[in-house]
Amino acid sequence: MNEHTRRTAVIVGASSGIGEALARQLGREGWRLGLMARRLDRLEAIARDLAPGTVFRRADVADASAAAATLEQLIGELDGADLVIISAGTGHLNGALAWESDRETVAVNVLGFTALAQVAMREFLRKGHGHLVGISSIAALRGSGEAAAYAASKAYQSTYLDGLREIARARGVPIAVTDVQPGFVETAMMKPGRPLPFIIRRFFVASAETAARQILRAVRRRSKHVYIIRRWAIIAFLLRRMPRPG
Repeated sequence: MNEHTRRTAVIVGASSGIGEALARQLGREGWRLGLMARRLDRLEAIARDLAPGTVFRRADVADASAAAATLEQLIGELDGADLVIISAGTGHLNGALAWESDRETVAVNVLGFTALAQVAMREFLRKGHGHLVGISSIAALRGSGEAAAYAASKAYQSTYLDGLREIARARGVPIAVTDVQPGFVETAMMKPGRPLPFIIRRFFVASAETAARQILRAVRRRSKHVYIIRRWAIIAFLLRRMPRPG
């Protein structure tokens, strides 16, 4: 793949977890990469393992306007992007309803996410093609008493991605929008409220690398939606039908 035919991807939240695993796998596949995250030192270390020409920039998604401006600048520096993946996110177990925890969740997962998704979609509408991937969560399917703001913010992301897909469809522009809903993935973000049963850990917890492989399979298929790992489709089916406690 020569420089003129290389596809370009931008990953927001590439300093660890699923975002880092995606960067490394796309790098092995020959993509040119732009990476964004808060931890510049981590991005620098990751970029050293990737192909020359990898561009990285610091961005705090909690500052929506600044993060959006950084993404615009990065896409311009790369002379466009074919794929934008928004993997940055945060969440807290917050049954006590501490305001700062929920405020941060909304700032990152709602305001920051929206600002970044808009930048990506405007780029793709301008070009006439592209692919936006948002990393939501299985938590989007049901309210959570332990992490109410997190679950609500993920439901917002999934619905917003669906709306962006409708914008592209209505305008007749071949833009793919993929909503990724992971269950438990072995990252710093995995914060179950209590120890997971063995059967869940054995069959429903994925490594970041496994999650990245399944996400990129969905990207190649231009899927609208994917559960990570795919077994979570069973849990999703049950969650939608399970009655609420009395």
